[in-house]
Amino acid sequence: MNKVYRSKSTMIAAFLLVGGSLYAQQSKSFKEISTRDLTTIMEKNRSYYESGKVADYIPELGKMDPKALALAVVDEKGKIHSVGDINKKFTMQSISKTIALMLAVMENGEKTVFEKMGYYGTDKPFNHFANLETMGKPLNPMMNAGAILTTSLISGSGQLPFDKILDMVRYITNNPTLDYSRIVYESEKETGHRNRGMFHIMKNVGLISGGEEQLDNYFRQCSIELTAEDLAKIGYFFAHQCIRFDGDKRYKDAEMSKLIQSQMLIAGMYEFSGEYARTVGLPSKSGVGGGIVVSVPQQGGIGVFSAPLDSHGNSVVGYRMILDLAKQYNLGVF
Repeated sequence: MNKVYRSKSTMIAAFLLVGGSLYAQQSKSFKEISTRDLTTIMEKNRSYYESGKVADYIPELGKMDPKALALAVVDEKGKIHSVGDINKKFTMQSISKTIALMLAVMENGEKTVFEKMGYYGTDKPFNHFANLETMGKPLNPMMNAGAILTTSLISGSGQLPFDKILDMVRYITNNPTLDYSRIVYESEKETGHRNRGMFHIMKNVGLISGGEEQLDNYFRQCSIELTAEDLAKIGYFFAHQCIRFDGDKRYKDAEMSKLIQSQMLIAGMYEFSGEYARTVGLPSKSGVGGGIVVSVPQQGGIGVFSAPLDSHGNSVVGYRMILDLAKQYNLGVF
């Protein structure tokens, strides 16, 4: 009996060892990222676009091709890997909030900025008025109300605050050709009545002192056009203490990096942020233009694009691709 038992124990141990070894081989290092793997992930999830809906509350956004799809990664060494419609441009929308927050804190200091808004997460949609009328200030800088306030804190008259945001996006991506879509801007301005309401509530309680040109700058920043590769570069930037993918350290700031990534983690995916933190576990920011930017702390950046959105305003296919990447390369921070 003892011999049989020992024999069975040996077989089980060997099976577990082999099984564990096989499982370990399935989980790759982020350093092993390849366009082949990206293509596999992209094609696996391509058909899910049918379960989403292209944002049409801003008329120009409703014209986006629902089948267009792109996935890009900037690895630890700053090398770009991308597949799909990598030249397809789309508007940043809420992803621009990360850049505006960076600039507002650079100019005013974190304490001054967050005296006017909270660090809180939310269970409400991105365009909800939340606690503006009860507590008198936005929940966080990732919801529309907080983002409008953040942009208003960037110094300069007229369009200058927007120009600073655009210049920073151009710097981070090392792409001086980036610009904003005048057509999308006009469409957002014409239909942005909820945002206008938030602006005037904050103006009424003294959080904002300027005129509607400050709101116009918010509409402009949302209309900045870029590609999935550009998003991956932004993800890399915040993942590496605000160092650019090519090694440029002009804005190196570990504390700024922590601030932006923490806000992305708790509020970057709106009311889906909690579940997203559990399933993906990476600082991310979505935009209703179909893009999602992801920072993999101390490793790299991910950028995805697919226009159809889920009920939270996040790209359906984009989320699934990011989830597969996080699983395959064991990327979550938890």
